[in-house]
Amino acid sequence: MKYDDANIFAKILRGEIPCKKIYEDKFVLSFYDINPQKKIHALVIPKGKYIDLDDFTLNASSEEITGLIKGINIVAKKLGISTDVGKGYRALTNISEDGGQEVPHLHFHLFGGEKIGKMVQ
Repeated sequence: MKYDDANIFAKILRGEIPCKKIYEDKFVLSFYDINPQKKIHALVIPKGKYIDLDDFTLNASSEEITGLIKGINIVAKKLGISTDVGKGYRALTNISEDGGQEVPHLHFHLFGGEKIGKMVQ
């Protein structure tokens, strides 16, 4: 599958669609989900053109991989849900159609601010 530059996250990265930004650096952009599923629901996306986690791990540089993981932690701290400042959170990414992925740009959902419950029902 080829990366689709018309996906909503690509448009957000280009500034064509606004977002409620939480954090941004050289590697990631984080913003609140427009349809939150939990008390706190944020997204963390890499700035590179990666379809999903498989694509990212195969093609991203070590610096990008480290930047994404650190970005997730920074955002969790900013939201007050990381274990050093809060009670914990869930980081979730879906891969491909069978995995429930809706937008073909790698993204992590961060859920927190309340007990999350079972992972899969």
